[in-house]
Amino acid sequence: MISGYCTKLLRRGAIAAALGILVMGPAPRAAEPKAPAISADASAAIARMAKTLAGNQFSFKAWTLRVYESSAKGQPLHIGHTMNVTVRRPDRLAVDLTGDDGRAKLLYDGKTAVIFSPDTNRYASIPAPNTIQGMIDQVMGKLGVDFPLATFISDAPDKDFLSGVTSGDVVNTVTIDGTPSQHLIFNQPGMELELWVEQGERAVPRRLVVTYTALPDRPNFIAELSDWKFDIQPDESIFAFQPPAGATQVEFKSEKNATPPPAKRKE
Repeated sequence: MISGYCTKLLRRGAIAAALGILVMGPAPRAAEPKAPAISADASAAIARMAKTLAGNQFSFKAWTLRVYESSAKGQPLHIGHTMNVTVRRPDRLAVDLTGDDGRAKLLYDGKTAVIFSPDTNRYASIPAPNTIQGMIDQVMGKLGVDFPLATFISDAPDKDFLSGVTSGDVVNTVTIDGTPSQHLIFNQPGMELELWVEQGERAVPRRLVVTYTALPDRPNFIAELSDWKFDIQPDESIFAFQPPAGATQVEFKSEKNATPPPAKRKE
């Protein structure tokens, strides 16, 4: 779920565009057998991460930096977001986001997905399937939203992350916030993925850098993930949306205008 971001890399939105569908590369010919493209250590790290993220409920914080196109000059600029994410499987998700372009909330209660902009007091809602995976697959596009780190809350984070990857290896071990983490690198046509995963049983992702090697100037998407908690007991109210006084509901007409617009940026 990475390459879908390519087509939206220079588009602004209340939720940063980041993870889409990876493109499979050509398979090697049988007459020319090659060694496995993904090292055993890299595969093991991704498997440990997937096992950790299979928890029934967890939360984390993220800071992201992405590229968008300046409406004034058409130049690629960077925009930052911070977000708090709460997951309760199989059918609850809450994302509270604050960014350079304003604030937004994504709430999913197993029946309905809602995007709300506190800055404009506008919201959009749509019926959703009864699983987080189904909501990601079927609803986010209709809302005009591509949740940046959807791979990490999918049903199979290892398969999502490695889909389309043609090679992968461990670079080294570094320390992030006092915790040893494996620095991994993966490649697929048109992009390079760097992922840092904590060592040990609690193999949470700590950093992600996606570099789009096929695009001019090799733009990238950066995410720092922290404050992982797996002992939470989130209240139902976290995932439910109650429109504030005076809130306006936005009617769906197209993906382009489905997301309530964030506050205007001055450039």
